[in-house]
Amino acid sequence: MRRLRHRVPWPAWTPLGVAGVLAGTLLAAPAPARAAATAAGAVLDPAHSSVSWQSPVYAKGTGGGPEKCPDAATDPGGTVCHRFDLTVSVPDGYWDDNPEGGVPLSIGWERPADDFDLYVYDDRGKQVASSAGTADPEATVIPRASGTYHVLVVPYAVHDNSFTGTAYLPATTDAGDLTSFSGGAGSYTIGAGRLTARADFLKGGQLRLQADPSGSLSDPAGTAIVRRRPALQRHTSSFDAGDYYGIRSPEAVLRVYKKPLRFGLYRPDNRTRIWQEDKPLRWSTGGMRQSLTRGADEQFFGGGEQNGSFSHRGRTMYVANSFDWNEGGYNNSQPFYLSSAGYGVFRNTFAPGVYTFGAPVTTGQQERRLDAYYFLGDAKQVIGKYTALVGRPFMPPVYGLEPGDSDCYLHNANRGERHTLDALKIADGYAEHRMPLGWMLVNDGYGCGYENLEQTVKGLQDRHAQLGLWTEDGIDKLADQVRAGQRVAKLDVAWVGNGYKFALDACDAAKRGIEDNSDARGFVWLPVSWAGAQRCGVLWSGDQKLSWDYIRWQIPTYAGATMSGIAYNTGDVGSIYRHDARMYARDLQWKAFLPAIMTMDGWATDLTTGKPADQQPWRDGEPYTSINRKYLQLKERLLPYMYTLSAQAARTGVGAVRPLWLEYPDDPGTLGAQAKYEFLSGPDFLVAPVYEDADTRDGIYLPKGTWTDYWTGRTYQGPTTVNGYHAPLDTLPLFVREGAIVPMWPEGTTSWQTRDRHELDWDLYPAARGTGHYTLYEDDGVTRDFTKGAAATQRVSMRGDARGTTVTVGASRGDYAGKVDARTYRFTVHGGTAPARVLLDGRPLPRSAWSYDAGTRVTTVRTPSLPLDRGFTLRLAGPERNRTGTAAGS
Repeated sequence: MRRLRHRVPWPAWTPLGVAGVLAGTLLAAPAPARAAATAAGAVLDPAHSSVSWQSPVYAKGTGGGPEKCPDAATDPGGTVCHRFDLTVSVPDGYWDDNPEGGVPLSIGWERPADDFDLYVYDDRGKQVASSAGTADPEATVIPRASGTYHVLVVPYAVHDNSFTGTAYLPATTDAGDLTSFSGGAGSYTIGAGRLTARADFLKGGQLRLQADPSGSLSDPAGTAIVRRRPALQRHTSSFDAGDYYGIRSPEAVLRVYKKPLRFGLYRPDNRTRIWQEDKPLRWSTGGMRQSLTRGADEQFFGGGEQNGSFSHRGRTMYVANSFDWNEGGYNNSQPFYLSSAGYGVFRNTFAPGVYTFGAPVTTGQQERRLDAYYFLGDAKQVIGKYTALVGRPFMPPVYGLEPGDSDCYLHNANRGERHTLDALKIADGYAEHRMPLGWMLVNDGYGCGYENLEQTVKGLQDRHAQLGLWTEDGIDKLADQVRAGQRVAKLDVAWVGNGYKFALDACDAAKRGIEDNSDARGFVWLPVSWAGAQRCGVLWSGDQKLSWDYIRWQIPTYAGATMSGIAYNTGDVGSIYRHDARMYARDLQWKAFLPAIMTMDGWATDLTTGKPADQQPWRDGEPYTSINRKYLQLKERLLPYMYTLSAQAARTGVGAVRPLWLEYPDDPGTLGAQAKYEFLSGPDFLVAPVYEDADTRDGIYLPKGTWTDYWTGRTYQGPTTVNGYHAPLDTLPLFVREGAIVPMWPEGTTSWQTRDRHELDWDLYPAARGTGHYTLYEDDGVTRDFTKGAAATQRVSMRGDARGTTVTVGASRGDYAGKVDARTYRFTVHGGTAPARVLLDGRPLPRSAWSYDAGTRVTTVRTPSLPLDRGFTLRLAGPERNRTGTAAGS
C-alpha cells in the first residue's frame, strides 16, 4: 500500500510544507544575536534573531506520526518524542512584505538513513506547519509567526540518533540606487551596491532576469529543469531616458529605473505596460521577492496543480509540497504563473515559494536570489514557450489513454492472501463486462512484491492490457522488469521524496528506463513533482477519501494544471479509501473526458456498510454497471480525438483539459463561480459534472456560440447560464461546440488492439453558415517511431450554407506500421432537416446508405470502403429551391 505516514492532514494555508530543498537556504541563519535555548524552549525577537537546540538521543523510532507520542505529562524527558516551545515576539506589520513570510524552522541529523518528522502547533493546539517527508533536514515555515508555538518532533525511523533544531527571524533589505549599467548584444549587467543583476534577452520573445545580493550570479538548478537554454536575441539596443535606462528588443522594452533600482517590461512602443515593479527587489536571510503593480482586470493562472482552483486573482498561491492530497493542497505545484496582461514567468529554482496575487502582486522563493524567465504572448503562446523551456508534455502510448486498474495482489493484508496471477481474473472481468482496460498495476513496493512476472505479462497482453508496477524506494530493477514486459511505472512518495530535484530526476529516470530497455514509450505516474514533470509523467493528485466535495474540487484542479503545461493530471476514480456506488458513477463519467484515469482497488470500504469494497466499475451491479460501461466505452470511442489532442500537446504544450477562459479569454463569465466547476475537453466538449447528490445541475455556463446537448440534440445560444438541467445518474451534462468535427472509433470498441481499423466514424456539428477544420493525427500508438516521422495526418473541413452541408475529407498523408490502405466512414451530422440527397464525390449514395432521425435531427451516412491515399467530398443537399426561395413542389 502507499506509505501512510505521508498523508498528514496539513492545513491548506501552511505555506512551505515538506522542504528538504530548503537546506542551504533556510539554514543560513545569522550568527549574531542567538537566543539562549533551554530544554523547554526559547524566544525569537528583534534582540534574538536565531536559535538552535539539541535533542536527546533516541534509541528507536515510533514508526508513526503524532498519534504515537504520549502527552507531555507522561513523557516529561522527551524520551519518546521531543517537545520545544518557541515564542516569537515581533512588532506589528513585521511580516508584511517579508519574502519568507514567517519563521523558518528546521531539524537536521547526522545519519541520512534515519528520519525525524516535524510538527508545529499554536497555543490553541491547532497545527500550523509540518514537515513529515523523507528529507534530511526536515524544514518548514511558521506563517506570520507571533506568539508561542509548540514544536513536536517525532523520531519516525531512528537508531540511536539525535537532531539539531534551528529557527530564525528573517531580516530584510531592499535594493538601493543603480550604481552601474553596461552590456549589449542581448545581455546587460546591472549593479546596485552589493546587488548584481543581469538581463538576457532570448530568442522567441523571452527574457531572463537574474539578481543576487552576494555580488555574483549562481544557478543551483543547473540543467535539471531547463535542459537547453534559448539563444540570446542579439538584436537589442539601450538608451538613457533620464529616470531609467531602456533596453529595446524586437518584442519588448525593459526599463531599468535608477532611483531606486526597479524593473519594468513594456511592449515595443515603450508605453504599454506588460509588468512593472512598484517597489525594488527585497531579500531576506533566505528569500527574495518581486513586487509588481496589478492591473485593474488582470487575471492570474498557473502554479502547477493547485487543488481546488484554476484562477488566482486575490489569492495566495503556494509553490511547495504539502503532502495534503485534498482541497488546498499543492503537491504538484510549479514555480510558474501566467497573466492575462500577456506574459508568464518561471522561477528557475528548486526552492519553494509564495505568490500573492493581490495589489500589489508579490512573488518570492525561499532562496536569496532571483532567477526568472519571462515569456510574452497570449496564454497559449506563454504555455508553449514555458514548456519549450522545461519540457513539452510527453506523447503517451495509446493504451495509456485507456483506463488503468491498480491493486496489490501478493501479500495483501486488506484482501487476504492472493497471487500476482490473480490480476488476470480482474482483466477477465473487464472483458466479460465489455469495459476497456489498457493497463494494470499489479504490485506495491510497500510489502507486496510480485511473482510470476513473465506469465503475468503474457496473460495481460493476451487480454489486450499492459503490465505496470509501482515502487516504494527506487527503480534499480526497472531495466530487468521492462525487458520482461513492464510498460507502466508508478513512483510513490518515498521514491519521489527528499527534495523536488529528486522527484524530477525520478520521473526522468523512470521514463528513460522504459525507453532504454524496449521500443515502447515511457509511461510514468507520480504524486509529487516539480516544474518539468510534464515531459515525463502523469501527475496524480494523491490519496483521497470519497465525498461529493472530492468530486467538486478536482474539476478546477485538473483544468487549472493545463495552464502550467501539465497535460496529464488526474485522481483515482472514486478515490482510494471509500466507496459509494452513486458517487463512483458520477466521478467516473466526467473523468472519462480526462486523458488518463485509474481505479485504485484494494483499500476502500463502503460508506454505508463499512465493509471492504473493491473499485472495479462493475462491482456495484445494475444500474451502475451499465452506466459505467456507457462512459468507458464512450471514452474508448473518443480515443482518436483524445490521441490527436495528445499529439497537439506534445507540439504546443497545451493539454486537452482546459478551463473555459483558455478558449474564451474575452468572456468574463468564464472566470465566474459557475464556470469554475466545468471544463472543456479539447476545444469541442464542454463538461459540467454533477458534484452533489442530485438529478439536476444548475449554473452551467455556456460561452458565446451555439452549443448542442450531446444526449438530446437540443441547442443553446451562448453566452447563457443553464439552470435545472435534467441529469439523472446516467447523464453527464455534456455539450458540443458548433463547428466541432470529432473522430471516433466504431461503436462497441473496447480496445485499441481489437478495434476495426477499417472503419472510422466522424461526429459532425456543422454551423448553419461557416467553415470548420480538423486534422486527425495517427501513428502506431506504442513505439517511438513517430519521433522519426512515422505518422499520418488527415484533414477534414466542413462548410454549411443555405443549401446543405459539405464535408471534404483529405487524403491521409504519411505512413506508419499497421496503417491500412482503405476504410469505410460513418458520419453522424447533427442539426438541420432531412437532406433530399446525399452525394459522394458528386454521385448520389443509395437511400440505404443513409438515414435521418427526426427526434435527434441527426443524419447518419455510411460510405463504402475508400482508399486513404485519395480524398473525397460528401454533400448533404437540401431540397432544390425555385427562384422565389421556396422548395420546389411546395
